[in-house]
Amino acid sequence: MTLGRGPITLDTPATSANLGAGFDALALALDLADVITVERADDLASGTVELTVSGEGAGAGSGAVVPTDGSDRFTTALRRGLAEALREPRGDASSLHEGSSWRIRMINAIPLGRGLGSSAAVTVAGLVAARVLTGGDSLSDEQILRLAIEMEGHADNAAAVLLGGFTVASTVDDDPVAVRLDPPADLLAVLYIPDRELATSAMRAALPDSVPRVDAVHNVGRAALAVAAFATGRPELLSAATEDRLHEPYRAAVYPELPFMTAAARRAGALGACLSGSGSSIIAFADDPELARGVAVALTGEAERRGLTGRSQVVRTRGEGIIASGRV
Repeated sequence: MTLGRGPITLDTPATSANLGAGFDALALALDLADVITVERADDLASGTVELTVSGEGAGAGSGAVVPTDGSDRFTTALRRGLAEALREPRGDASSLHEGSSWRIRMINAIPLGRGLGSSAAVTVAGLVAARVLTGGDSLSDEQILRLAIEMEGHADNAAAVLLGGFTVASTVDDDPVAVRLDPPADLLAVLYIPDRELATSAMRAALPDSVPRVDAVHNVGRAALAVAAFATGRPELLSAATEDRLHEPYRAAVYPELPFMTAAARRAGALGACLSGSGSSIIAFADDPELARGVAVALTGEAERRGLTGRSQVVRTRGEGIIASGRV
């Protein structure tokens, strides 16, 4: 097996996980993407990375910054994917990729630390880049998901990045399983993206080790309704499906504006509203542009009343997962 040179370009979507009751299992791809170009760079010193970032994470302002020293998640995933793809039959990792230098350019539209899958987007992008650079069939989707779970800790966002659309992801006998459904064609996502970042680790630390049985039963039914909403093209079911009792009530202790924001979206007519991933973004749903604009105005107004700065944005859902193009 040979190692390609590129350049290849990866169009990798934002995602919203959980979608209310589907904690760590459900996710949806959104039409908001990072675009990453990678190529081997023999003019650089052996084993080095030249990374340039524009847009989100570029260092402008006070938000999180993508490191440019080769420790970023994309480069880490690229190297991990290459090591897996170039593994010899006897199980020894090939050294073909060791010492290779890379020139990487990121044009980022996905905010970091806002619950829109920025980490999963670049992780899957690095793994898919490794697959393309080693021939296009060296890593299966299942292998990519398994590696993404190792790096991310869970499969929900990664499945939606890889497959697009609405995804249900889990593990069965330690093997990742992901099922994709098409979102309704007219479904719009209304985002409120706060300036405040929330670390996934901090938001997970807010969760209890156990919950009351009535809450667990509630969430099983509501998560099933979410799947039914996408399987049957009935987005009105999202109103109930996005009512969660497993994580949002506990995360509100860290994010007190959360219940007020989702309630404001519902009063404005949203088909459903919930925390996006572990936050801080709020996601609400609408089935026509006028309604989406009204929900966006309501979210912005409620945020202002609560002293929460940020911005509203209406995006379409995305049927396609990550798209790789270019030459090997």
